[in-house]
Amino acid sequence: MDFDPVLLARIQFAFTVTFHIIFPTFTIGLASYIATLEVMWLWTGTRRYHHLARFWTKIFAVSFAMGVVSGIVLSYQFGTNWSRFSEVVGNVVGPLIGYEVLTAFFLEATFLGIMLFGWNRVPPWLHVTACIAVAAGTAMSAFWILSANSWMQTPAGHEIRNGIAYPLDWVTIVFNPSFPYRLAHMVTAAYLTTSFVVLAVGARYMISGRYMPEARTMLRMGVGFAAIVAPLQLFIGDQHGLNTLKHQPIKVAAMEGHWDGSKPGALVLFAWPDEKNERNLFEISIPKGASLILTHDPDGLFPGLKSVPPQDRPPVKNVFFSFRIMVGIGLFMIASSWLGVFLWWRRRLFSSEWFLRPMSMMWWTGFVAVVAGWVVTESGRQPWLVQGILRTADAISPVSGAQVATTLALFVVVYGIVFSMGVYYINRLIEKGPEVVTTAPSKGTALRPISTAADAGRKVL
Repeated sequence: MDFDPVLLARIQFAFTVTFHIIFPTFTIGLASYIATLEVMWLWTGTRRYHHLARFWTKIFAVSFAMGVVSGIVLSYQFGTNWSRFSEVVGNVVGPLIGYEVLTAFFLEATFLGIMLFGWNRVPPWLHVTACIAVAAGTAMSAFWILSANSWMQTPAGHEIRNGIAYPLDWVTIVFNPSFPYRLAHMVTAAYLTTSFVVLAVGARYMISGRYMPEARTMLRMGVGFAAIVAPLQLFIGDQHGLNTLKHQPIKVAAMEGHWDGSKPGALVLFAWPDEKNERNLFEISIPKGASLILTHDPDGLFPGLKSVPPQDRPPVKNVFFSFRIMVGIGLFMIASSWLGVFLWWRRRLFSSEWFLRPMSMMWWTGFVAVVAGWVVTESGRQPWLVQGILRTADAISPVSGAQVATTLALFVVVYGIVFSMGVYYINRLIEKGPEVVTTAPSKGTALRPISTAADAGRKVL
């Protein structure tokens, strides 16, 4: 059997990065949520904030570990499958990844032990400080990784000598044209993802009648935060789209299913892109809608897919449908969070089972939206691995398709086992619930748990 090493290497990287990105997305948001709970507990002395902080820290530990394990493989793939990538742009991308290790990872590693194991061993103020430091470290990690990825999308601050990229201005490299938009969009997505997980867990406890004080807190914090941040994400995404139109117009054309740049673009709600015949089938659209959004003029023009040869176009279906999944989930988040705030205002948030029951099952929405967004970002850049500098087909290592296929099969098996075990254990922790305690700690003292988790909810109430 004849294996295409380029296609298989792309599938392998896409598979591993899809698994990996789920966990950093969650830990970025969850670390900040834990730090917020810890600060509120230290400020107010309210016990339920401490209960929730300890509960979510256990889940953070599992997610963080799985993120580290799944991310190690990615760095090896740069050398095993994409050696030409390292050769051509390693002078720029290598230091950016190194800065992430030297700053974010070291900061996380320094304070992570205190965060996970310091509950009964250090003063409360020090534990709160450690949680804030870990949250800062996760955000810093996102900063450097997104800087490197954004440079691959919109390279700047470098020069090409003999086909090799050399850095000229590190400030321009780090803060390349798409980086601010991409950073804001991704970090906001991480916070939204976590808020819907928190909302889902709070709704789950509220329906079952367990851990009611903690459930109410999670519902209020999840709904309130999402109601503010979800509309903000819509604005950030719009600005990111305008920036992408400026620097990567063909990606936007694929997102919109826009073929003919000589005509105003319709806002395509649904269609089946026919790449062979360069048209959309079964199209449902709003005439001139895309032009109005992207150019602020209903008669405005922007490049279509036909403006470049077929070999220079991204896989249109991947980008087109992934973009609609991402936007659809974003609109759902806005609608559901605003409905939750309305119920909160009417004092019916905790009693409206018709709202709580579906929300208890919506924990996955943010993760799917993030993965769909990365498909848009990475598939939309094709056929370039580094825009305008290195094509994907030219970056492959001298490996056979059979070798890549073998390692891909192994990754599928191993990742499937690890992911299943991790999700199972997280579900067990959620089922067990917060470790409710009888007294708030003073400086340097430990919290004493109630005898059983089953009795905890009854005794607190």
